[in-house]
Formats: sequence, structure tokens, C-alpha cells
Amino acid sequence: MSGRARLTLCAGAATLMASCALLPLVAEPTWLLELVPLVAVQSGVGAAARRVPLGRPLTMGAQALVTVMLLTLVFARQQAVIGLVPGPDSLRHLADLLQQGSEDVSKYAIPAPLTDGIRLMLIGGVLLVGLLVDTLAVTFRSAAPAGLPLLALYSVAAGLSDGAADWLWFLVAAAGYLMLLLAEGRDRLAQWGRVFGGAPRSPGSPEPSAATPVRTGRRIGAVALGVALVVPLALPAMQGGLLDAAGAGVGAGNRHGGTISAVNPLVSLRDSLNTDDDRQVLSLRTSASDTSDLYLRIVSLDDFDGTTWKPARRHIVAVPHLFPTPVGLAPDVKRSTVRTTITAADWYAQDWLPMPYPPSGVKVSGRWRYEPVGMTLVGDHGQNTRGETYQVTSLEVQPTAEQLASAPRPPAALRREYTKVPSALPKVVARTAKEVTAGATSHYEEAVRLQDYFAVNGGFQYDTRVQVGRGPGAIANFLKKKQGFCVHFSFAMAAMARTLGIPARVAVGFAPGTPQADGTIAVNQRDAHAWPELYFQGVGWTRFEPTPTRGTTPSYTQSDAPGGSSLPDEVLPPKNEASASSAPVSPGNGCTPRLRKLMVCDSPSAAAAPSSDNGGPGPWWYALAGLVALTLLGVPLSPLLWRVRIRSLRLGAHARTEEGARAHTLAVWQELTDSAWDHGIPQDESLTPRKAAARIVRLGRLDPAAGAAAHRVADAVEQVLYAPRPRPAAGAAADVRRVTGALRGAVSTRTRLRAVLLPRSAVRVLWAASDRWSSLRGRVAAARPARRRPSQQEG
Repeated sequence: MSGRARLTLCAGAATLMASCALLPLVAEPTWLLELVPLVAVQSGVGAAARRVPLGRPLTMGAQALVTVMLLTLVFARQQAVIGLVPGPDSLRHLADLLQQGSEDVSKYAIPAPLTDGIRLMLIGGVLLVGLLVDTLAVTFRSAAPAGLPLLALYSVAAGLSDGAADWLWFLVAAAGYLMLLLAEGRDRLAQWGRVFGGAPRSPGSPEPSAATPVRTGRRIGAVALGVALVVPLALPAMQGGLLDAAGAGVGAGNRHGGTISAVNPLVSLRDSLNTDDDRQVLSLRTSASDTSDLYLRIVSLDDFDGTTWKPARRHIVAVPHLFPTPVGLAPDVKRSTVRTTITAADWYAQDWLPMPYPPSGVKVSGRWRYEPVGMTLVGDHGQNTRGETYQVTSLEVQPTAEQLASAPRPPAALRREYTKVPSALPKVVARTAKEVTAGATSHYEEAVRLQDYFAVNGGFQYDTRVQVGRGPGAIANFLKKKQGFCVHFSFAMAAMARTLGIPARVAVGFAPGTPQADGTIAVNQRDAHAWPELYFQGVGWTRFEPTPTRGTTPSYTQSDAPGGSSLPDEVLPPKNEASASSAPVSPGNGCTPRLRKLMVCDSPSAAAAPSSDNGGPGPWWYALAGLVALTLLGVPLSPLLWRVRIRSLRLGAHARTEEGARAHTLAVWQELTDSAWDHGIPQDESLTPRKAAARIVRLGRLDPAAGAAAHRVADAVEQVLYAPRPRPAAGAAADVRRVTGALRGAVSTRTRLRAVLLPRSAVRVLWAASDRWSSLRGRVAAARPARRRPSQQEG
């Protein structure tokens, strides 16, 4: 294979390997299977243009034109001329798909569904990177700068994804880049050094003196890989939808429209609460007897990183006809059904659907999806609340103080996820929580004391314009200043509850609105609110209200004793009893078959278990993941496996004929010289077997027994090569094993490991493949009919 053909193949392979880093961003990997033939066609056009040959600008233009035609064929076939040639309609359709893709990216969680827009962004982006890589590495014969677009591709993927397998995709991308450098190194030895650092192939060549180029190549590779590791860490944090850990469909909104964003409530809530134009957001008509407790929940923030709270990544499914019973709600807890009709203002465009919690059903038009863990609805493909009217059936859960105080221990999976506190959280947060709740006999009493500390007796003041700073010290600063608004109070109480071992999260939505004369309830911008939700087994996620002068204090947290907040001692069991009781609610108690199907029952906790989703990983994903895993294992181990097999063939049994003995002796000698090469003794094909054996003995510092074994093998080879009637040599394979063992014992550990894991003699595979390709080309050329050329002689 020629140098350019090898570079073209490696450039395409490196692009595909780097694009694997994008796999975690979407739920289906089928786009990668579509991408492979497109990259192959793009690379093939470049190879054909260079072979003509066309100039570099024309080659780049031809590849760019074919890339546009490929995208037209895949994404705009109906609008194109004869299904392939791009025209105004097809280009307009591609632009619309890109716009749709940008909107999908802004609202879907990772892994996002593979919409047409996201698919175009993935495939088109990788093809663009592939064009740049092919142009730099092959057209301009400069493989090192071709790592920059590969680095950009990997860095974008790493900046958006924080999965545990990011290192795996980094190794795949790095392997592709190094493969590209090694391919170029076959043709530019002076700059990059030899493949595997091996000896010269042709006989008579001088001893390899490529140590300096090899070291240079290693340094360049190390710098490139180091940059690839550092760049994702330096990328700015991205917020919103697919670019954030927010769950699917979080609306970024805008300040002019007044949209309340569940992704960044600290900013959006402050803007809504401080607005001079307190416009109406929602209008409600409800069957609830007490509207003072009718909170409208948009989204729950359950991922705490020490700085802020944000929604965890969750799968979304089709909206069920009836919602499952809330996780943890036992049948003996009093509840009533409430029906609420909600109308959103024409200017209010929220991607999440505000609803009373917990909802048990919703009637809404448009494209909406259901997130089972948070029991929320999110818009699909640009769907939002603007001007929507919908009906929500919800439960008004009325637990008693005794039920909350005697709540058993939550399931381990739920407790593990919702009590996580980052190490960056200042210690004053946990210390203050322990001081405030000192003497409490149950988690419920601790929760009530935390609520009263903020809302009643802690000296805190409600202020929407206060600045408490940013970063891990924000909560500690708030506890010191004792001024803030609902975001600060809810964030602080939820964090302190987690330090006490109480599962906690933060809800964002609207506090109860203002009743109107016509029987409706008006919810305005300044009703935007955040509150903590704490989990109690048997009751489920329970609202608390730590913000003074805002919302309503839940009845189950109010004390009958004047001036006190603690409940009577007779309803508060000892804390150790509540902790010791760990029996979860049985599946029959509030866990319907639909709930079990969605994997949100109490054991394991729905909050910790992924939800089932039709758009989730399927057979293609597992097949591709298995293929990638086999590739990752096979590629690094292939030199080792090849050497193991070839060694067993050379030193194994042979035919008991004169020709078989001759072939076996030559194979044994080949194994001896290859083993010496693997251990750092380059071959010199200009030497006779006897001199070559003496050289191996000298450079390998072999002991007398191993040296004698090496000379016996050399004598056997000379017999085969030069004697009129060669005598078969017995024990040649054992002699080679003895020499190999002596070589292994005389070298350093590093050389020994390299001889096993990355043997220099494995380069023979590439040589053999190159020879076979040349032979094939020769046979094809010989089979072509000779073309007659016009005579250059003048008659």
C-alpha cells in the first residue's frame, strides 16, 4: 500500500475513532453506523482527486462538494434535484434541520433522543472534522496539525459529557491520532522515527540511529495528548438542556419574556421577584378546599455539587394515562383528589409544565413527555406552555406528625443518592445543622427544627436583592449574613438536611397565588418560589417551608404548643427506633404494575434506578458497545497475541520429512533472531548465521549454556542452507527457548515488558501486508491489456 493510501485510510479511521466520544451524548448509536460509509466516500474522493492528480484547492473543493451532496442525500433527498444534487429547497431544509437541532440540544438531557436535527449536527460535524483531517494529513502531508480538529471533536464531547467512561473515549481518540502519526512515520522517518522503533528492514542498512526522532515523536505525542486532557477541563461550564445536567426539556427562557428557568433558578427567580411589572403568569380554577397550600411545581433539583442544585439526568417517556402512585406513599396516609384547570399566559413560554404535586394525571395538548422520577412533564420539539390550557388531577397528601415522626428508614439506594454531600461543602453547614437539631429524637423533628430555624427563630430576613456570593462558600455566607430569598433558604435547608442523613432535594415553581372575585386564582411573576422537599418513607417527598413571609407553613409541621415548634413527646418515637425500622412499603402498597414497569418502586428506589424509555439503549447500542470493547482490548494486545501464535507455530511440531525438517529449522532460526530483536538486538541480514549467533551472544550477554544453544541453532541453519545432504537437528526448539530465557533475564524490566506487549518483530505483519498488496497490484496490472502508444518516430 502506498504512503498516501495508508495515510488516507488512517485519517478516516482516526476521525471515526474520535467521533466515538460523541456516543454518550445521544440515546441511539445508529448515527455512527450511518457515518462510516459517508466518511469512506469522502476519503475515497480525496484519494481519487490526489491520484489524478488535482491541485490541492481542487481536491479540497471536490471533497467539500461531495460532503454537501452526501448530507443532501441522507437528510434532504425529497427536496434535492434527482435526490442528490443540492438546490435552494434542499439547502433551506438543511438549515431548518440545523435550527431544529439547536433547539433540541437546548432542551434535551444527556443522552438525548436521536432527532433529525441532532443527527444532522452529529454527522455533519464529524464529516467537517474528517474533511479537515484528510486535508491536513494527506493533501498537505502534515499529520501532526491534523490532531487539532480531532482534539476539538473530542473536547466538545468531553465538555458536554461527565460520564464515568470519558477516559475510554479519550483512549480511542488518542489511539486514532497516534495511528495517524505512525502511518506518516513510515514515509517521514527523519521527522517522526520508525514504526515501533524497530531496526532497518533492508539488509546492509546501518544500525538504527533513530533514537532522536523517536524521542521527538514521543514528546510531540505526549504534548498533544496532554493538551487533549487539559482542554476539556478549561472549557467553560455550559448551561441548559443537553448542555447541562438538567434533565430533558429545561427551558432557558429569556428575561424579556419572564420565563422561569428551572436550570438556573438563582438568577431567574431573582429577576422574577424583583420585576417592576408583576404580570400574571397562570390562571387556576381548582376543586381544592384550601387553596393556600396549592403550590405549582415545575421541576425538582436533586443534584447538589456544593455550589448549586440542579436537576439530575433522567430518562423521559410517553405521558401515561394515569400516573403511578408517588414513591414511598403508603395506603394509610390520608389523601384527597384535587382537579385543577390551568391556563398559561400567551407570553409565558416554559418548557416544563407547572402542576400541583403529586400529579396523578394530566390532560394537555401538544408534544409533552413524562419524567417518572420527578413526576414532571417536559415539552418535546419546542413545545412549551405559551397560551396552553390543561387539566391536572393531583393528590392532596395529608400526613400526620406521628406518621412522619415514625417513618422507617428509607431504601438504601434512595438514601445513598439523596444524602450525597460534596466534600467542598464548608464544614460550618453540617456543624450548624447539628447545633440547630441538637436533642431531636427523629429525622422529622430535625426537619421541623431546621424549618423553624430559618423561618421563625434564627433571625433570618427575606431580601431578594442580597448578594451572598458564588461557589461552595455561598451557603456558609448566607448562614453568616442571614439575609436572602427563597433560593437561599431552600438550598441551605436541603443541604443541611442531607448532612443529617435526611434525603432532600429542592423544588422550583410557584407559591400559592391570589384568589380572584370570579373564583379563579392568579399566579404572578412574583409568586415564583423554591422550597425544599424531604423524603419520609411511607409519606414520600414532603414539602417544607423555611422561607419567612413566603408561602404557607405545612400543617404537619406546626406545633399545638404556643411559642414552640416541637411536637409533643408522645408522638415522637426515639430516633434509633425510626432508624432501625427499615421495612420498605410493600409493592402491593401503592406500587402499581405500571409503577413497577417504570422501575420507580421503593426497592430499589425509583430515584436511583433508571427509568424505562422506548428511546433508551437498544440492541444496536449493546452491539456497538461490545464491538468497541473488543476493539479496545484487541488492538493493544494484537502484537502480543500475534507473537504468541507465531512462536507456537515456529517451535511446534513439523512434518517428518526432509522438507519438513528444513522448513522447521529455518522457522526456528527466524524465531531466535526475532526474539533477539524484541529484546533490543537489531537484526543484521548481511551476516552469516554463525556471525549472527555470535553477535546475539555478545550483545545479549548470554551465559555459556545459552551461547552454546544459539550456536547449535546457527549450525543447523548452515547445514540446511549449505550442506549437500543436510542432517536434521534435534532439540532446536528447546535451544531457542533456552536462548530466549537468557535474553529475558539479561535486560531491564522495561525492555522485558516491551518485548512481551509491543514486540518489535510484530512489524513483520505490516511488511507482509504491504508485500501482498504490492503483489496483488502487480497481478492486476499484468492482467490489464497493454495500451498501444503512438510512435514517437517520424516516418
